[in-house]
Amino acid sequence: MHIRLTALGLLVAASVVSMTQQRLAAAELVMFEQRGCEWCEIWDAQIAPIYPKTEEGAFAPLRRVDIHEPMPDDLAWMRGERFTPSFALVHEGREYGRIRGYPGEDFFWGLLGEMVGKLKGALDGDRPSNGMQTPG
Repeated sequence: MHIRLTALGLLVAASVVSMTQQRLAAAELVMFEQRGCEWCEIWDAQIAPIYPKTEEGAFAPLRRVDIHEPMPDDLAWMRGERFTPSFALVHEGREYGRIRGYPGEDFFWGLLGEMVGKLKGALDGDRPSNGMQTPG
């Protein structure tokens, strides 16, 4: 009996881990960009090569959206952007923060860390803060 309960416990734990990973994988960092954007090019040179290798990049893969193209259907609920580069952390139809501009690596990583912390807190059951937007 004890062996069965342990096996069941392991199965439940594995299911919870799998569901958590699926939830986390749904997060994205949406980068609003446009052709000819000097600061987008600087971000591409300084951050883009390392971003996918970071915890943040694994948690919220980068997705690029050209501000002159129609908003992708699955992001139609989002408010667009005119200033590039801008970065919005999104998960399941909600925005958990936005960075407008790119004045350097320290600025970017610090603000991104705050946004990721807000999203992780929400996933852990914290109530959304005032800065969070909902669809609509």
